[in-house]
Amino acid sequence: MAKPIIAIVGRPNVGKSTLFNRITGGRVAIVDDLPGVTRDRLYRDASWCEHQFTVVDTGGIEFAGKSDKIIEQVKNQADLAIEEADLILFVVDGRQGITPADEDVAEIIRKTNKPVILVVNKIENFDNPSNVYEFYNLGLGEPIAISAEHGHNIGDLLDRVVEILPDIEEEDLEDIIKIAVVGRPNVGKSSLVNKILGQERVIVSDIPGTTRDAIDSFLKRDGKQYILIDTAGIRRKARINLPTERYSVIRSLRAVDRSDVVLVLINATEGVTEQDKKIAGYVHEQGKSVIIAVNKWDLIEKDHATMNKFDEEIRHELGFMQYAPTIYISALTGQRVGKIFDLVDFVAEQATYRVATSLLNEVIRDALAYTPPPTEKGKRLKIFYVTQSGTKPPSFVLFVNDKKLLHFSYKRYIENQLRQAFGFEGNPLRIIVRERKK
Repeated sequence: MAKPIIAIVGRPNVGKSTLFNRITGGRVAIVDDLPGVTRDRLYRDASWCEHQFTVVDTGGIEFAGKSDKIIEQVKNQADLAIEEADLILFVVDGRQGITPADEDVAEIIRKTNKPVILVVNKIENFDNPSNVYEFYNLGLGEPIAISAEHGHNIGDLLDRVVEILPDIEEEDLEDIIKIAVVGRPNVGKSSLVNKILGQERVIVSDIPGTTRDAIDSFLKRDGKQYILIDTAGIRRKARINLPTERYSVIRSLRAVDRSDVVLVLINATEGVTEQDKKIAGYVHEQGKSVIIAVNKWDLIEKDHATMNKFDEEIRHELGFMQYAPTIYISALTGQRVGKIFDLVDFVAEQATYRVATSLLNEVIRDALAYTPPPTEKGKRLKIFYVTQSGTKPPSFVLFVNDKKLLHFSYKRYIENQLRQAFGFEGNPLRIIVRERKK
């Protein structure tokens, strides 16, 4: 069974994201004085007094300007979060008092018939919090005063949370594959996530940079469990002007860090760009399983050789990622989207593959016999022994007579022999060279 879910809701700029960060123990949600910074639902696990739960940060619910498409979608996202929640934290601003927007949000919450805690944020004087009492008028029970920014009374709030939450056993998450979807802005990441999930989990807009947070979505498919992480588009540093967008880029990179498999999206109409290379390079450096997904393939005029030519371009431009499988998709039409998970399962399995030491050394001996190492100043490289030291990524230790004699080209030859013998598709290999002690 899943952990209980707590949704943090309220009108814009009342401190929802600050409270979210305070509860989850880190700067996860973007915090800014600009109203409307948090747009999508943001999930993170947290605990208090041995109780485990998932906290959901939401965009501020606005009722003015309903013609604005993004504002309308933000409200829909908050509605979905409320629908999913086991408990609602309704956050209001103690400095401003009750506003008409607060009353509108309260009306939505009352209709859900779900447990709710009314949280009055931005309180400075806890000895005489007189400005808290007026919030009784919202008809949502006893309000609790806090200061999310300074951490005041958060413990009391969480004590009340765990009193209300149902006891739900946590699922075993070991077998869940975490998939990060990354790429430049406007390559179709959110559209792909929505197509996979079959619901409007992530806001989609043709305005680059609409997705600002990394968003976790849980799904089951063919009896297997996955966490799908949609991320903000990663732009070149020179184009990052707003602090908000800078946080988003950091979060996208962190999404890569905590993933098992990374789906690197490339725009078929633009080909591989310099920024695509940088994104793929970061994924490679982190040792993640990777799939290159070429999106918007439906917009390309094709003949029998189009896909092969595009594959050649990818291999040329991303020479360091020859091991990554490619798939040509359309998030709009759903073309080949269903086949993504076959590749995800495959590369994730390859990342955990272990080779018996005896077999490993047999392959290396054959490789040395077929192409002996070159000599340098009359001295030849000797590889005495090899062992697999780890997985995710597959890692190997070569014990040699002199590390300086192992040239990059011969190290690449060894890697190619390992791949030819054992596969490891979709995964970088880590080869560590050590000198054998006398």
